[in-house]
Amino acid sequence: MKSVLCYGDSLTWGYDPQTVGRHSHGDRWPSVLGAALGPEVNVIVEGLNGRTTAYDDHLADCERNGVKLLPSVLESHKPLDLVILLLGTNDMKRGISGTAIGATKGIDRLVKLIRHHDWGFGFEVPEILIVAPPAICETANAPFAAMFRGAIDESAMLASFYRDLADETGCGFFDAGSVAQTSPLDGIHLDADNTRAIGRGVEPVVRMLLGI
Repeated sequence: MKSVLCYGDSLTWGYDPQTVGRHSHGDRWPSVLGAALGPEVNVIVEGLNGRTTAYDDHLADCERNGVKLLPSVLESHKPLDLVILLLGTNDMKRGISGTAIGATKGIDRLVKLIRHHDWGFGFEVPEILIVAPPAICETANAPFAAMFRGAIDESAMLASFYRDLADETGCGFFDAGSVAQTSPLDGIHLDADNTRAIGRGVEPVVRMLLGI
């Protein structure tokens, strides 16, 4: 059996901007991906609201720095055949990084952690798929608009920067913005149709990286 780790933020957790709760299990993109791949692939979901690529959030009620959390997550779930990184939206917050280049450097750090992790005897280094999140959009939601002030233009650059990074590091790449759009209800999250679309869209790339 192949194992795929989906390491992400609220887009992977399944935050629903309509209910401010969580999408049903079957609507979340990792669930859609797992159903499409079938029972011979174990899709492991590690989604955390507010998770950043590599930056501390001192206002959070839990650890949200992706770099600090990743080694323990890798060790918990090894052996792995593929790690999918879908992060960067929270880096766009003004108090976190606020720039696309900052998020890209964070993804690069995560890639290096995966490549240099002590996998142990007999375990191979997994393939890596970098997924650029859909760009942030305009919203009338005052708290979110304030939190992500100035982030719309920066987030629109993530796909280009992530694609270049994937080429440089030999990772797979998928632009989630090619199949999904963020909801104007809060500007950053996805409705059920759009989160399902990511699961369907990423499937061919995952199959290629897994060789199935």
